[in-house]
Amino acid sequence: MNLFALTRRQLLQAGGILSVSAMLPHAVLASGLTDAVFPVSERSMGQLDSFIALSADGSVTAFNGHVDLGTGVRTALAQYVADALDVEFSAVTMILGDTSLTPDQGPTIASSTLQVTAIPLRKAASQLRLQLIQLAATAMNAPTAQLQTQAGWVIDSRNPSRRLSYAQLATNKDDHQPLNPNTPLNTANPRYVGQPVARVDIPAKVTGGLSWVHDLRLPGMLHGRVIRPPYPGTDSSAPLGHSLISVDESSIAHLPGIVKIVVKHDFVGIVARREEQAIAAMRMLKVTWQPWAKVPALDPENLAIALTDCKKTPRILREDAGVDTALNERHITVDADYVWPYQMHGSIGPSCAVANVTASQAVIWSGTQNPHDLRRDLSLLLEMDTRWIEVKRMEASGCYGRNCADDVSADAALLSQATGYPVRVQLMREQEAAWEPKGSGQLMRVRGGLDEALKVSCYELHTCYPSNNATTLPLLLTRKVDNNPDVQTMGDRSAVPQYSFPQMRVVCEDAAPLVRASWMRGVSALPNVFAHESWLDEVAFLAGQDPIAFRLRLIEDERAIALINEVKKLSGWQEGPAHRHQQQGELLHGRGFAWARYFHSKFPGFGAAWAAWVCDLTVNSRTGEVRIDKVFVTHDCGQMVNPAGVRHQVHGNIIQCCSRVLKETVTFDDRGTTSVEWGSYPLLRFDELPEVEIQLMDYPEQPAMGAGESASVPGAAAIANALFDATGRRFRAPPFTLERVLQVLQGAKK
Repeated sequence: MNLFALTRRQLLQAGGILSVSAMLPHAVLASGLTDAVFPVSERSMGQLDSFIALSADGSVTAFNGHVDLGTGVRTALAQYVADALDVEFSAVTMILGDTSLTPDQGPTIASSTLQVTAIPLRKAASQLRLQLIQLAATAMNAPTAQLQTQAGWVIDSRNPSRRLSYAQLATNKDDHQPLNPNTPLNTANPRYVGQPVARVDIPAKVTGGLSWVHDLRLPGMLHGRVIRPPYPGTDSSAPLGHSLISVDESSIAHLPGIVKIVVKHDFVGIVARREEQAIAAMRMLKVTWQPWAKVPALDPENLAIALTDCKKTPRILREDAGVDTALNERHITVDADYVWPYQMHGSIGPSCAVANVTASQAVIWSGTQNPHDLRRDLSLLLEMDTRWIEVKRMEASGCYGRNCADDVSADAALLSQATGYPVRVQLMREQEAAWEPKGSGQLMRVRGGLDEALKVSCYELHTCYPSNNATTLPLLLTRKVDNNPDVQTMGDRSAVPQYSFPQMRVVCEDAAPLVRASWMRGVSALPNVFAHESWLDEVAFLAGQDPIAFRLRLIEDERAIALINEVKKLSGWQEGPAHRHQQQGELLHGRGFAWARYFHSKFPGFGAAWAAWVCDLTVNSRTGEVRIDKVFVTHDCGQMVNPAGVRHQVHGNIIQCCSRVLKETVTFDDRGTTSVEWGSYPLLRFDELPEVEIQLMDYPEQPAMGAGESASVPGAAAIANALFDATGRRFRAPPFTLERVLQVLQGAKK
C-alpha cells in the first residue's frame, strides 16, 4: 500500500471499513500528497478508528501520533499490530505523525513510542480482533469460545474448514465505537514480536523511492531561502523580532528568477523559480541589522562560571532528613564539579520542508518530530484555524531531539502564503549548525563522602541545565510570540541516583537558556549520570575497593544487578581497585565501568531501559590522544519487539556517545554560535570507531521500555573512569580532546 497515493476517498471506496481506535479520531483515511480533506477534525484518543482500520480487502491501516526518527519504530509498531490483530505483517501499513490522520500523542521524544504511545494502538488491534470473532460467531452460529484466529482468518476450532476471512467480515461494515481501555492485549502465540523483522523503510531509501522530504517536488513549486539575524543560535537575550533596520531590494534586482522578497519584522525570505537562484539572492541581498553582542563566555574555561551565575530557581527532587548533619560529619570528603559542554545534533543534511498554503488551507511536508505541536505553531503564524492545516510527516536528516525541522517548516509556510505557490525551503549548512537548538551545557555540583567504615554516608547533587522547548524561530522573528525567557523543567532526568545512599539531597536548578537550547539524546540524564558514576568511581577508589563490587552493595534493583553481572562476564572483568596503571611505552591503558537507568518525562517520570558499560581505552601520554579500543555494553529494555532494531539503536548510541565525549563541543563568541561547519565541529571518524560487543538482556514477558536513548547514558562516565584507570587523573569536563587531556597530564607532572 502506497501511503502517498492512497486518499481517504479511495480508502472508503475500497469497500467497507471495520475500524477500531483508542486514541485517534473518527474517520479512517490515508491521504495523498495533495488530496487532503478539509476541515481536519481532531482524532479522538477514545475512538477505535483513530488507531486502526480494516479494509474490505483484508488490509490493515494503523495509526500512531509519533514518528520514526530512524529508530525503526514504524516496523516495530507494525509487528505489534500484526500480532495483536493476528494478521500477516505484510498486511499492515503504519501511518505516523500525519495531523489529519493520527491522534495527538505529543512529540516523539524520550524513547517513549513503544513504552507509552503504542499501548492504545495495541489495545485497539486486540479489541478489533475480539469484534471480528464476535461477528464470525454470529455469522457461523457458533459460540465465541469455539472460535480462534489465524493470520487474518476466524476459524471454527471444531471444524477448521469453517472459516471466515477478516476481509469477508469487514465487507459493508462501517463501525465507529469507543476504545475499551480494559481490553486485554492479545499476546498469545506471537509470530512477529520478538523477531528480527526487516525494517519496512529501508527498501525505498536504498532504491531511491520517495522517503525524504528533501526529495519532494510539487507541480509549480518555487524555491525559498531565508536570511537570519546576525546573532546565530541566540535565545531570549538577543533582540529577535526587533533588530532589522533595512532590506535593500535593489541589491538583487539584477538577479534572474526572483519571485518575491518577504519581510515580516525580523523574518527575511526570498522566493525564486530555481534553488540556485534563491541561494544567490540570499547571499547578495543587502540587509542591515542592529548591532548586538551579549552572549556570555561559554568557552570551556568559563562555562562553569556562566552556569553558576545564570538566574535559576532551585527545585528539590529529594531531600532526606539529616542530610546536612551527614555532610558535616563526613570522614572522607569528596566534592567535585562536573561540566558538560554545549553540543549539536549535527544533522548531515540541513533541515528542509515544503509548504502549499492557499487562502483557505495549508499543507506542510515536514521532518518534524512534533507534528501536532507544529500545526498549532503554524496556526498562530499563518493566522489560520488548525482545522485547515495539515502537517504531513516525511523522513528527514537524522536528529537526536529538536533540530531546525520546525523552523524551516514555518519558513516554507510563510513564503508559500506570501506567494500563493508551493515553496520548498532548505536551510544552508551554516544556518542549521548555527540555529539548531543545542544540547545544553550543564553544571553538576556534587558534595558527599565516606564514613569511618569507608561506606558512602551522604550524597548531594545540584544540577543546572538551562534549556527549554526552543520556540519555533519564525514565531519570534515575526513577533507572533514575544522573545521572553522560557524556563522548562528538563534538568531532572535521572538526577536522583539509583543507589541506597543513607542520606541524599538532589536539587534541580531550573534556568532559561543562555543560548538556543532544547532536548538532545539523553537530555539531562547523560550529564547527570556522568556526575553520579564518576563520583562513585572516585569514592570506590578512595575506599580501596573494586568499582563494580562497591556499587553492587548499594543497588537494590534486581534487574540492574543482573545487568551489571552480565557485563562483568561479557568483558572478563577482573576485580580490584581502579588505576592499575598498565603502561606500554608512552601508551597508557585503562578500563572503566558505569551503568544507569534512563528516567524521562515530567519528574519523577518513567523508568526506561537500563544499560551498563565497560570501556577499554588507550591514552598516548605524549600527545594526549585518547583512543577507545573496545566497548562492552549490556542492555535491558524489557520486551524487545525487534531485537535487530534494538541492537542497531544500542550500537548507534555507543558510537555517538563516544564521539560526544571525545570530540564534540559547540563554540561561541559574544554574538552567538561559531561552530557552523564540520571543521569547527569534528565528529568521530570511521577509522576511530571502537570495537563494540553488545549483550541484549531478554525479558519477553516484561513491558517494552524504549531503546532510543538509554545506551548512551552511562557512556561518558565509563570513558572518564577508564581515563582515570589509565592516568590516575580525574577528568570532569568533556570533551576529552587531546589538547585538554594533555593539559591535565602535563599539569600532573608539575
